[in-house]
Amino acid sequence: MSMLVTRNALRAQVRPAFARTFASSQASQAQSLKERLEELIPKEIENVKSVREKYGSKSFGENTVDQMYGGMRGLKGLIWEGSVLDAEEGIRFRGLTIPECQKQLPTAPGGSEPLPEGLFWLLLTGEVPTKEQVDVLSQEWAARAEIPKFVEELIDRCPNTLHPMSQFSLAVTALNHDSAFAKAYSNGVHKREYWKTTFEDSMDLIAKLPNVAGRIFRNVFGDGKLPAIDQNKDYSANLAHLLGYGDNEKFVELMRLYITIHSDHEGGNVSAHTGHLVGSALSDPFLSYAAALNGLAGPLHGLANQEVLRWVQKMRSQIGENASDEQVSEYVWSTLKGGQVVPGYGHAVLRKTDPRYTAQREFALKHLPDDPLFKLVGQIYKLVPDILLKAGKAKNPWPNVDAHSGVLLTYYGLHQQDFYTVLFGVSRAFGVVSQLIWDRALGMPLERPKSFSTAHIKKMFEGK
Repeated sequence: MSMLVTRNALRAQVRPAFARTFASSQASQAQSLKERLEELIPKEIENVKSVREKYGSKSFGENTVDQMYGGMRGLKGLIWEGSVLDAEEGIRFRGLTIPECQKQLPTAPGGSEPLPEGLFWLLLTGEVPTKEQVDVLSQEWAARAEIPKFVEELIDRCPNTLHPMSQFSLAVTALNHDSAFAKAYSNGVHKREYWKTTFEDSMDLIAKLPNVAGRIFRNVFGDGKLPAIDQNKDYSANLAHLLGYGDNEKFVELMRLYITIHSDHEGGNVSAHTGHLVGSALSDPFLSYAAALNGLAGPLHGLANQEVLRWVQKMRSQIGENASDEQVSEYVWSTLKGGQVVPGYGHAVLRKTDPRYTAQREFALKHLPDDPLFKLVGQIYKLVPDILLKAGKAKNPWPNVDAHSGVLLTYYGLHQQDFYTVLFGVSRAFGVVSQLIWDRALGMPLERPKSFSTAHIKKMFEGK
C-alpha cells in the first residue's frame, strides 16, 4: 500500500511539471489555448455583467404546465456558450454551421474533414485556430494520453459481458483520482482560479479518452493488446489507430467528421445538461462527464444510433437487397402499425433534416456511393418523411444524426454496435467540458430549478 501511495504521489508531482515543460517548449511555436483563454475570460466576464445589467429583467415568456409534464421541451432556462440549435437552420458552433466548419477549420495534410482539435479551440474561444495552433494541441493531447495503471487494471477486470458504455463511465469516474480541480479546491483555491484546474482536468480527460475507449474495445472485441499513442498523429488518427483502423485513411477522415459533428448540440440534451448540472455542484470534470455518459447511454439519446442500424439490417434481411420503394414503404408501415417508432427520425428541436445527417450523407456519397446499406438508407430517407406525415406520427418527420452514423461505421468494418455509443461519448466530451470551463470562469451557480407536485398544479389553477 505504501509503495502505491508513493507512486501516486510521484505521478501527481510529475504530471503538472511535465505539462508546464511541454507548454513552455511549445510557446515559441504558437500561443497556447490556455494562454488565449487567459486573455478572453476577463473580457467575457465583463460582457456577461453587461448583458445581465441590460437584460437581466427581461422575460423569455411564461412556462406552461404542458412543458413541465412534457420533459421541459422548449423551456428556455440554460446558458450554453459553445453552440445554439435553431429548429429550422440546425446547429451552429459559435456561429458557424457544419459546412462552414468543414470549410474554415484546419484539416490534416491530404484530408478534407475538420480536425476536432480545431473544433475544440472554436468551442472554447469562438475563434478559428491556425493549423499551427491545432498541431500544438494535437501534440499536447498525445503527451497527456497515458492513463494510470490502476485504471488500466480496472478496465481489464471488467467482464466482457459488461456493456462498453458502463465500462467507459466507470473508467472516466476513476480518472478523478488525479483531478487537479479537486486537489485545488481542497487546498482552498480562490473561486476566480477554478477555471484553470478545470481546464487542466478537461485537457487530461479529452486526451485520455482514446486510450480508455481503445482498451475497452480491444478487451471486449479483440485480443486485449493495445498499441501506443503516436505522438506525431492527430487525435482522430490516434483513436482510429487504437481501434485497429489507423491504416485506413478514409476511416480516419470519418472519425474527424464524426467527432466534430457529434461534439456539441447546445445545452438542453440529456448528456450536455447532465454534465452541466453535476458540474454546477463543483464536481470535477471527470465526475461531471461520467454522469453525462450515463445519460448518453440511454436508448432515447446516444444508444439510438445502434437501434437504427439494427432496424435497417432487419429490414434488409426481410425484404432483401435492391427492394422496391413499395416494399420499403410496407416495412415502414408495419413498424408503425406494430406500435413502434421509426428509429432515427424526428428530433426534439429540429424541424428539418439534421445537418449532421446531411454531412454524413455527403461523406457517403463521396466515399461509398455504391454500398448497398447506404443505398437503402437513402431510399428510406426518400420515403419515410411522407409516411410519417400521413401517419400523423411526427412534427418533424426528417432524419436526425443517428439515422446515418451506423451505416458508415459498418462499411469500414466496425460492426460492434455496442461500441457505437462509446464513440459518441468520446465526441460529446468536447462540448461538455468546454462549457464546464466557462461555467467555472463565469462563476455559474449551483443549478436548482423549482418543481411542483400535480396536486399543487391543480390547486394553482382550479377555478381560475
